[in-house]
Amino acid sequence: MGSKGLLIVISGPSGTGKGTICKALLNRNDFWLSISATTRTPRKGEQHGREYYFLDKDEFERRISSKDFLEYAKVYENYYGTPKSEVLEKLEKGKDVILEIDIQGGLEVKKAYDEAILIFIIPPSIDELTNRIINRGTETEESLRIRLNSAKSEIKCSKKYNYVVVNDTVENAVNKIESIIISEKCKIDKVKEDIDNEFLNN
Repeated sequence: MGSKGLLIVISGPSGTGKGTICKALLNRNDFWLSISATTRTPRKGEQHGREYYFLDKDEFERRISSKDFLEYAKVYENYYGTPKSEVLEKLEKGKDVILEIDIQGGLEVKKAYDEAILIFIIPPSIDELTNRIINRGTETEESLRIRLNSAKSEIKCSKKYNYVVVNDTVENAVNKIESIIISEKCKIDKVKEDIDNEFLNN
């Protein structure tokens, strides 16, 4: 029985380990990670089409006008967005797509594609999140305070997501997400047409 792929949105505050979880999911499963477009300048070692699709501002705004993005946002002076055609093409071919974006973008994706599954990653506690951010060694006291306040605001918005997964260990978090995906694929509205075609219409 064949069916469309799932669009899985992964969000969560900075320091919760979203990137590590997504990497582990990709290593263990045949998922496709959506690549975002941006107008920011490539950093050393980044390549067009690998980390991001690097576009100039005029091209990005032309694509906004053409409704080419599932979601987009302007962060400081740069645009970021999720190209629509590539994602929809993969889903139609039955490929499950992982989208790692912020909560605002995730809610925009849900508006544009109602079947998207939104998963919010949280740390075991605010103390654990604080330790993870401090251990990066890149934060001043002021920037740490800003990040933690931002994290608390984002966690309040997690109620708008379909699922919340606690990242106590990466393996546990990945196991939970894989279980969510299996459960979603078994829902009757996902397989009803396949059941009818395979068993009832012959």
